[in-house]
Amino acid sequence: MRERSGAGLGLALLSALTFATSGTFARPLITGEWSAVAVVIARVGIAALVLAVPALLALRGRWPVLRRNGVTVVLFGLLGVALAQACFFNAVRYLPVGVALLLEYLGIVLVVGWMWLVHGQRPRLLTVAGSLTALCGLVLVLDLTGAGRLDPVGVLWGLGAGVGLAGYFVIAGRLDADLPSVVVASGGMAVGALALLLLGAVGALPLAAGTGDVSFAGHQVSWLVPIAGLSLIAAVVAYLTGVAGARLLGARLSSFVGLTEVMFAVLIAWLVLDELPGGIQLAGGALIVGGVALVRTDELRAGPEPAPPAPAEPALTGER
Repeated sequence: MRERSGAGLGLALLSALTFATSGTFARPLITGEWSAVAVVIARVGIAALVLAVPALLALRGRWPVLRRNGVTVVLFGLLGVALAQACFFNAVRYLPVGVALLLEYLGIVLVVGWMWLVHGQRPRLLTVAGSLTALCGLVLVLDLTGAGRLDPVGVLWGLGAGVGLAGYFVIAGRLDADLPSVVVASGGMAVGALALLLLGAVGALPLAAGTGDVSFAGHQVSWLVPIAGLSLIAAVVAYLTGVAGARLLGARLSSFVGLTEVMFAVLIAWLVLDELPGGIQLAGGALIVGGVALVRTDELRAGPEPAPPAPAEPALTGER
């Protein structure tokens, strides 16, 4: 059990790290000719295609499993992919990025509430303490001082992103043990890309893209460079490891580990964009890690969330 939990923690941390690269890769595109929604569609659409072949291989002889979980995969794509990302990028139109990200990560509180109200898993003292510690650390990392009056439209978009993020962790943590993670990731991103493309086609969301060179890490590069990073690193690796980690750790713990994405994003911006984090942000990062440690200690003391054991992942281990 401890080995499985350790593997889940490692996968969840890798997912948070790779998710954290999305802002660095997306910035040169969004500040250029691309709309935010077009960037998201390219990111998850290409990633879905990349994972399609291993997903089909993992499904050999398992097609009834996919039919049985078709609704779950669609919900994962609509909530965990389309809703979370579309709402977040729309929130950024009205709010500072830090405020929008904080509102999105309020979704972890929704996860604890959902597990309590729906599944009867009442949060214990250490989980409550870890929740408060991690959220305080998140506020410090984002350095929200002086944000001023918030636009209510942006707040609603940010809260919508939080609902999508909560859906991502809850659905990923309660998946059918027979459904390979690569199938969930590929199928969910395909559904999310199609949903956003449809919204863009009817004019509900702006769509714009270009093929000009962009400025990335101080150099002029082809637009394909950040697109490749977004698709392969911030989507393929991020979603695949995120789903696999969540099904091993459960929805609640994986959602708290996901908080480390903010800390990783600050470090990546420091290394790639030369944006050195201040002392208050480093202190916030320490609080996030401390909060996750408290939640993990509570999970280990109480045992795992009730869920069927997950089999070895075909896409990760090569077994079928």
